[in-house]
Amino acid sequence: MKYSNPIILSDYSDPDVIRYKDSFYLIASSFNHTPGIPVLKSKNLVDWKIINYVYDKIPFERFNNVCHGDGSWAPSLRFHNGLFYAIIPFPDEGIYVSCTDDIDSGNWSELWCLVDAKGLEDPCPIWVDDKCYLAVGFVKSRIGFNSMLGLFEVTPDLKKVISPYKIIFDGHNTQPTIEGPKFYYKNGYYYIMAPAGSVKTGWQTCLRSKNVYGPYEEKIVMCQNDSKINGPHQGALIDINKNSYAFIHFQDKGAYGRVIHLQPVKWINDWPICGNVKDELLPGTPYDEHDYLIDKKSIFKIPVSDDFKVKELSLIWQTPANKQKGWYKLDNGLHLYCYYHNNEAYNALNKTPNLFLTKIALNAFTVKTKCILDLKNDGDEAGFTYMGSQYHYICIKNIKGVNHLQLKEGYFNQDNDVILFDSIYNNYDIEFMMKFSDDCTYQLGFNGTYFKQKFIATPGRWVGGKYGIYAKGLKALGQAIFEYFKVRKVSK
Repeated sequence: MKYSNPIILSDYSDPDVIRYKDSFYLIASSFNHTPGIPVLKSKNLVDWKIINYVYDKIPFERFNNVCHGDGSWAPSLRFHNGLFYAIIPFPDEGIYVSCTDDIDSGNWSELWCLVDAKGLEDPCPIWVDDKCYLAVGFVKSRIGFNSMLGLFEVTPDLKKVISPYKIIFDGHNTQPTIEGPKFYYKNGYYYIMAPAGSVKTGWQTCLRSKNVYGPYEEKIVMCQNDSKINGPHQGALIDINKNSYAFIHFQDKGAYGRVIHLQPVKWINDWPICGNVKDELLPGTPYDEHDYLIDKKSIFKIPVSDDFKVKELSLIWQTPANKQKGWYKLDNGLHLYCYYHNNEAYNALNKTPNLFLTKIALNAFTVKTKCILDLKNDGDEAGFTYMGSQYHYICIKNIKGVNHLQLKEGYFNQDNDVILFDSIYNNYDIEFMMKFSDDCTYQLGFNGTYFKQKFIATPGRWVGGKYGIYAKGLKALGQAIFEYFKVRKVSK
């Protein structure tokens, strides 16, 4: 069997992966979206399913509002002494930790603070005998510098800092913007897998030392070379078994987000060279396709559609801020109430917290979602949106007792969205539609007809574009009932 990269054409940024028994578990960044830190499971490293999230809400009040690009950055996942740990950086608040003894069922603990400091990112622990060390990167916009890695000593239960960080590697000269350290130990070496050179055009570096504090040797173990896979880096070195390793990393694909790739690993002179090793002295090249590294079939998959027939909201949905009571209920459809948050959110959709958004997961696709309208008050509104730094949406809005069909446009740095089209709408229901093409353009439409305008799909802040549904208003009395959300792949 062969697999093709990306193995997950969806925005699971900054993946970390571990093996536990015969299963593999992946976590990824969420930034300001909640629930946060998705947990995925696989049996063969190719086919994955979402099983839970680490937290429901970000534990800081400001995330009740939309804070694009803030929140939880690159986490790490580790298993130690019977517990799974998710170590999560919030670059403005500090490094937080959650744990569980059963990763499949979730039941993650409340987040606790390990390091109360601003400007730290990408933490990853390693346990050495009865000690524990935590590698970190640095966020220049918060702390004033980057391109270096630091090391804390912390308690083995990840509850307290024992000693402040020491710089263990300076990449300014050879590994600019080095970040995302992932710690491993093998054959007497401490290894740190770390990306450098920027997200879109960077490479994968490996550091190694016999001492946890260094000095560290360095080697570039994978870069784009002659492949079409730009910036292949930031991910996880995975022990499939004692003799076989793999590397999972992301690729920045604009509106599609940071999509997930899988590469074989070949150990050469105690260096893990990732991808296609054409010359043992040079970095590996990422594969477009390869034989399965684990010869095991799986039915795992990540859904893209929702019929809203169960009592719990599907794991495909996230909101761009902490959920609040009164936003929705599931009862023969998804009832979204015309919730009022504040004037900023009412005037600009990108500042609206109660958007129910999902990730792009196909190269080209169509979306259809039927909505029953119960817009009771002036200002009640329900619609469908593509959300990126530039966004468009189609909605029905109650204006002085009359429903209007509107097409609107907005930008992250703009306070008021602009109306592109307005017409009175008399039906009690509507089927919103989107057609997304593999050239990263999209059209919006309704009831079988698309608007002629084609819009360019843009990513968000550190995330890919998302799309989804919403309702909002001034009094929270009206509602929109979504009966289904159907996504269909479009083949060339």
